[in-house]
Amino acid sequence: MSDSEVITGALSESNQRLDKALAEASGLSRERIKALMAQGAITVGKTIATNPSAKMQAGAKYSIVVPPAAEAAARPQDIPLDVVYEDENLIVINKAAGMVVHPAAGNQDGTLVNALLHHCQGQLSGIGGVARPGIVHRIDKDTSGLLVVAKSTKAHEGLAKQFADHSIERTYRAICNGFPMPSSGTIDKRIGRSDHNRKKMAVLHDESSRGKHAVTHYKTLKVLNDCSMIECRLETGRTHQVRVHLASIGHALLGDQTYGRTPSRLRPVLRDLGFSRQALHAASLGFVHPDSGEWVEFHAELPTDMRELIDQATR
Repeated sequence: MSDSEVITGALSESNQRLDKALAEASGLSRERIKALMAQGAITVGKTIATNPSAKMQAGAKYSIVVPPAAEAAARPQDIPLDVVYEDENLIVINKAAGMVVHPAAGNQDGTLVNALLHHCQGQLSGIGGVARPGIVHRIDKDTSGLLVVAKSTKAHEGLAKQFADHSIERTYRAICNGFPMPSSGTIDKRIGRSDHNRKKMAVLHDESSRGKHAVTHYKTLKVLNDCSMIECRLETGRTHQVRVHLASIGHALLGDQTYGRTPSRLRPVLRDLGFSRQALHAASLGFVHPDSGEWVEFHAELPTDMRELIDQATR
């Protein structure tokens, strides 16, 4: 267990809320600052700070004692990872199809979080006071491709903000049933829980406030036999968004047993290849690096199983 970290400095502005001023100066979130105040871990001048809304004068010296992060519930496991990029703030992983991102009922081991806890041993900062990788977004178990994970509080908050305001750029490569017409377009349909099966998502056609606004831009890259390879660019990141949106226009993903059926002529192809997942790959990811402020982009080639599927569907 590492020792506590002590952050010191001086406030730069007068008459600003103390929690806001300390958050800006230290890089911690305001909620984390409030929690540390409640623990008596923050002093301003020679006084223990307890009031987040207190106003202080510029130049007031502060000290924040950040205790070691509590151990995560998940256990580290030595699982190989395809690391595309890594620095002290974040790590970008090319996730293999079949790997669950976060432990849950029925999947306590063998997840991406288990692997990251081992890979990032001794490097993770406390996120919300817990030593765990900062999962700021997820991709489905049977979807392959890029996923960014925060290793520091600053990265966690910076990335979460970009996901919340939809400024992250994400593109997916997919193989769908049939031939979308028009060959490129935009699907702008709300997505929420299905009324008929709560384990599934669905396009909501009513005008109620249920569900969330979702926008997917797609374009056909290659016409294949009874199917098409397409690229999807997401403006939003809803659960199963690409799968649900494409199924809603009659072009479900090949291999997607939840939202569509594989055309009869392609079933032997999938069977012979042993292809039993939705044909979806998170191919690119772009965002403003939360530490440097520079725009960064990452790309991941199609995995072998999808390349083989395209090859067989081309014949």
